[in-house]
Amino acid sequence: MKRLQKFITALIFSALFLPVLANAEELSVTCQKISESSDGCASTMSTADCQALLQRCADFYDQQSTQLTNDLNKTSQEKKTLQNQISKLKTKVNSLSAQINQSNVMVKNLNLQITETQGSIDKTSTKIEKAQNQIANLLRDAAKEDNKSAIEILLEGNLSDFFNNLVYLESLNSELGKLLENTKELQAYLQGQKDTMDSEKDELEQVIKVQTLQKQESEQTKKQQEGYLKLTEAQYQQQLADKQAIEKKAAAIKSRIFELMGVSNAPTFEEAYEIAKYVNKVTGVRAAFLLAILTQESNLGKNVGQCYVTNQTTGAGTDLKGNPKTRVMSPKTIPAFNELTASLGMTWNKTGVSCWIPMYSGGAPYGWGGAMGPAQFIISTWNLYKDKVAAITGKTANPWNIKDAFIASGLLLKDNGAVTNEFNAAMRYFSGSSWTKSEEFYGRSVLSIAAGYADDIAAIEAN
Repeated sequence: MKRLQKFITALIFSALFLPVLANAEELSVTCQKISESSDGCASTMSTADCQALLQRCADFYDQQSTQLTNDLNKTSQEKKTLQNQISKLKTKVNSLSAQINQSNVMVKNLNLQITETQGSIDKTSTKIEKAQNQIANLLRDAAKEDNKSAIEILLEGNLSDFFNNLVYLESLNSELGKLLENTKELQAYLQGQKDTMDSEKDELEQVIKVQTLQKQESEQTKKQQEGYLKLTEAQYQQQLADKQAIEKKAAAIKSRIFELMGVSNAPTFEEAYEIAKYVNKVTGVRAAFLLAILTQESNLGKNVGQCYVTNQTTGAGTDLKGNPKTRVMSPKTIPAFNELTASLGMTWNKTGVSCWIPMYSGGAPYGWGGAMGPAQFIISTWNLYKDKVAAITGKTANPWNIKDAFIASGLLLKDNGAVTNEFNAAMRYFSGSSWTKSEEFYGRSVLSIAAGYADDIAAIEAN
């Protein structure tokens, strides 16, 4: 919402002054070039024009993805033949490609915003520094004049000089008051700019995470499509029949390893489902939905529990093989992390947390790793729920314990409204209280995974 509001002026400007692209094909070519370029259009256009064009490309890719998704839904209802399946996968790849391109232009757009905000912060900081120097000079002048006694002034001049000195002091004090008020306003404005910068970086981080998921799904779909291209229709139908036969066997589903990162021993699907059923009774959150959330978090980088923090001052560390890694955990959160690991009898620099997903703005890195366990809670969020988890289990809560992680996730999802609106709850789990349309891929993906798990659960319960 904030991003759209910020671009509204640029969009109006674009409509009035930017060259109108002849047709959708020309727009497609232009947007593709921008998506694949390193700086988008920042080097060839003004910031306002570039932002307007980037937003136009984001809208174009959004419409393209929506149309392809509609086509995909129609294809899914057709007879299951090899040709239909290949066509379906091709459409899905194209849809994901459009979404990835949309993420690309949004990243470029957000980087432009961040650069613009940083420039504004620098200018405001310079104004504040200048005002502070002026205040210092006025204070010195006022102190110098104020330290003169009335007798000294009269001896140096006459009665007129005495009154002139009083007027001068009053003038200095008035100017000083104005400068102090102006500095106060500048500092408030500077804080607002810094808050905007933090918000823009948070949004950029979320877009990059969504893009990670999109790329993973695209690669998986391409491999699946390549596999089908090697089959004949008869082979595909036999494969389909074999798959359906296997899925009917609850034992096969139960014994399947549940894809869960951040734990030493991955549970079977049956074990994970039993825990999720327990959490459902405690929180009301649907078991299939909870399992889908945890799967999505594991898919979000495959770096869960793959790093150790070793330097408490810088937050740097190593991966599990000892290779150096930067920004493993924010130094501000390390004291709380130390306290948690100590309470659990664990060694802080030998306890696995998520690695940093490299993110840069204007060439400068930002963001941190440090999420804990399969639920990927950061320390501040875990501290909000650990006592609630302990009250349920009757023991000290541990984010690396599967059951504790499931319960904490269920409690958070319940607080996010999962009992009545799973999509919103998934988006709140990922992005907090607000999110952009491009980030909704996360929520849609969770619901898709949940639908598959619901089928698995139905097979188990029917057995």
